Amino acid sequence: MAEAISNTSPLLYLHRIGAMDWLAEMFKDVWVPSAVDRELKEGRRKGYEVPTLSTYGWLSIVDPQSMPSEWLALDLGAGELAAMALALENPSRVILLDDALARRTAQAAGLVVWGTLKILLEARSRGITHSVGPWVDKLADAGMWLSGEIRQRILSLAGEGDEPPP
Repeated sequence: MAEAISNTSPLLYLHRIGAMDWLAEMFKDVWVPSAVDRELKEGRRKGYEVPTLSTYGWLSIVDPQSMPSEWLALDLGAGELAAMALALENPSRVILLDDALARRTAQAAGLVVWGTLKILLEARSRGITHSVGPWVDKLADAGMWLSGEIRQRILSLAGEGDEPPP
């Protein structure tokens, strides 16, 4: 079973749609840098609905040993940078990221990147859920911005859309 490292947004969105435990079904364990934990705690302090990481036994707080200096100039948050650095040190792990710049940077570094939408597709392919469409709608309701084109592409990849995937 694969292992993962997560940034803040996939955890936040999966929590908000009631699908956090899917990660435990897909991955042997999930590492989260303390910078991500701090971001979530700050969100809770501000009154947002966020997961409490200590309630998930399959999730561990693990920090990177170093940070690539060239990444520090990028317009990325502390959680994204720490998760990417940890993944660079542990390249066999899947990294969970939603931010476009973070995803491109991680992919350029040769890392395997999944976003929240990929988690939905994997959940369907593994029989965790039978349909992606309602979960995509829940993500949109939870605040994830999705263009009509992206929504249609995800539904098509799941075999739920009218058009074949590109």
